[in-house]
Amino acid sequence: MNLQEENEQLKQENKELRELLKIALGRIEELEAQQGQNSRNSNWPSSRDKGHKKKRKQNNLRQKSDKQSGGQPGHKGHTLEMSAEPDKVEQHRPEKCEHCQQPFVPEQAAAELRRRQVLDLPPLQVEVTEHQVECLVCQECGQASEGQFPEEVTQLVQYGPGVKALAVYLKGEQLIPYGRTQQMLADLFSLPVVQGSLENFMELAATKVEPVTEKIKAGLIGAKVAHYDESGFYIGGKRQWLHSCSTANLTYYAPHRSRGNKALKAIGILPHFQGTAVHDNWSTYWSYDQCQHALCNVHHLRELKAIEENFGQSWATRFKIFLLSAKAAVEQAKAEGKATLPKAKGDQIDRLYTKLVNAALKANPPPPEGWPKGSRGRPKKPKARNLAERFDQRRQAVLAFVFDFKVPFDNNLAERDIRMLKVQQKISGCFRSAHGAQTFCTIRSYISTIRKQGFSVWLALNSLFSGPILQPAFSPG
Repeated sequence: MNLQEENEQLKQENKELRELLKIALGRIEELEAQQGQNSRNSNWPSSRDKGHKKKRKQNNLRQKSDKQSGGQPGHKGHTLEMSAEPDKVEQHRPEKCEHCQQPFVPEQAAAELRRRQVLDLPPLQVEVTEHQVECLVCQECGQASEGQFPEEVTQLVQYGPGVKALAVYLKGEQLIPYGRTQQMLADLFSLPVVQGSLENFMELAATKVEPVTEKIKAGLIGAKVAHYDESGFYIGGKRQWLHSCSTANLTYYAPHRSRGNKALKAIGILPHFQGTAVHDNWSTYWSYDQCQHALCNVHHLRELKAIEENFGQSWATRFKIFLLSAKAAVEQAKAEGKATLPKAKGDQIDRLYTKLVNAALKANPPPPEGWPKGSRGRPKKPKARNLAERFDQRRQAVLAFVFDFKVPFDNNLAERDIRMLKVQQKISGCFRSAHGAQTFCTIRSYISTIRKQGFSVWLALNSLFSGPILQPAFSPG
C-alpha cells in the first residue's frame, strides 16, 4: 500500500471516528440531561426524586413573597363556636353559699349564667329495626289478610341504608381498602360485614348514580372550557389508563386500556366537545380539531427550567420570565374588572413571543446533515429543539390564557382531580378487575362533583340508598 492510499484510508477512518464521537457526545448530553431531571423541572412525580443521591437546593417556580409566614393582618381566625341549640343541657347549681354556708332553695333564680359547651359523639351503636307483618282474619268472611313488608326490606336480616352509605363513604371518599373498612365497621359497630357485601354496596351505589354521571358528561360536553388529563394506573396487575375531564363544577373519570384515541372515543366527551380543551400536549388531543386547544404553561415552566439547568440556554430563562409576566398582566387586568388586555399590551406580548421563539430556534439549529432518525423512523431532536418547535407551532394554544380570560394559565384543576385516584392506588393498591375500576370511577365522579359544588358528601351518599338522590347542578361552572 502506497502512502497516498494509506492517507486516504486514515482520512476515512478519521471521518468515521468523528461521526461516532459526535453520536457518543450527543448520547452523553442526553443522559446527563436525564440525570438532571427531577420533579421541579419535568413531569416526574416527587417520589422519583428519592433515588437521587445528591440533594439539590430547593428552587421552586413559585415566586418568593415578602409576607411573613402564618396568618396575615386582618385574617379572621377560626375557633369552635357555641351552638344556639345544644342537644343536652347539664346544670351545675351550688347547694349552699360558699361564704356563710346558707342553703339555696330550689326556687331561687340565678343572678348570672355562664356557659361552656363540649362537642362529643354519642355512643356508636347499631340500631336494629324489626319489621313485623301481622295476619288478620276477617270476622265477616273468615278470610285471612296480612300486611306488607316495606319494599326495601327483602331479606330475613339485612343491612340498612346507613350502613351501606358508610361503607361507600369509607371506600369511595376516604379511599380505605376493603380489609380496613371491614375492620373499622367491626371495631366501631360490631358489624361483621364481609368483603362481598362491601363490593355489592359499591356496585349498587354505582348503578344508582350512573344516570347522574351521564348528565355530568353532557354538562362537560357543553362547557366553554374543560380540562383533560390522563394517568397510568393498574387493573389486575396490568398498566392501564385513567382519563379525566373536569371543570370547576363537574368531574368525570373513566378507566380504559388505551391512552389514546380509542379511549377518548369510548368515553365520548372530547369528540363532541366544541369549547377550549386545556391539556398537557398529549398528541392524541390534537386529532380533535372541532374544538380549540390550550396548553398547560406550568408544564412549560418545568421544561424551560430543565433546559436552563441542564443545557444553560439563556432563552429558556427569558421565556420563563415572559410567561410569568404575561400571567401577572392577565391577573391584574382581571382584578381591575377588565374582560381583555389592552390592545397595546396584547401586541407587546405577541412581539415578545415571536422574538423569544426565534431565539429558541436559533439556539437549537438543525445539523447540516439533517436530524438523525430515531428508533421509530421519526427525526430524533433534542428536548430544547422540540420545545422551541412547539412554541412556534402551537402559539395560539400557549397564549390562549392571554386572549381569552376564561382559559386558565395551567391545567392544575385536572391534575388535582386526578391526584386522588393516584392516592387511592397508593393506599389500596391496584384494582382487581375492570368492572371494579369502572364502579369506583363512577362513584368518584359523583363524589368529586358533589364536593366541588359545596354539598355534603355524606348526605349525598346517604341519598343513594334512602332516596331521593341528591342531584348536583349540571352546568359546567
